[in-house]
Amino acid sequence: MHRNAYIAALMARPKPPIFEKTKIVAENRRARYDYSIDTVYEAGIALVGTEVKSLRSGTGSIAESYAEVKDGQVWLINSNVPEFSHGNRFNHEPKRARKLLLKEREINKMHGAVARDGMTLVPLMIYFNSKGRAKVELALAKGKKAHDKREATKERDWKREQGRLMRDRG
Repeated sequence: MHRNAYIAALMARPKPPIFEKTKIVAENRRARYDYSIDTVYEAGIALVGTEVKSLRSGTGSIAESYAEVKDGQVWLINSNVPEFSHGNRFNHEPKRARKLLLKEREINKMHGAVARDGMTLVPLMIYFNSKGRAKVELALAKGKKAHDKREATKERDWKREQGRLMRDRG
């Protein structure tokens, strides 16, 4: 009896390593203002060679982009990865739809939330992780109304003022 407990303790599954965002390429700062973020996912991107080189040079934009679930796959729409300067005839199309790499369970959750709850898939940032892989931070979000945005601005200003008062006081 005791021996089985010992073996089970030895065979515990190791924790997966936590990958840090080493190089942020593009960030959608407006998303946190326009949407209330619910769940954040990390997804890989299917890229062609010149897209990777272009992203590594620090260019790219996801300001007006969004993601959608089509035929059991998630696609990043309207993201701009400019053509690579030395990419000759093998260069990519800058605004093409890019496939996001997620687990089927995550895709089903996203599809359900978008279909039932009227949520939106918003990319928050594109970055390279510590292994050198391009990743997208994708959020399930709900659009804010104008009064919610005003409230958030008031709260942010008040927090800033509080910090200023505490600094001056101490």
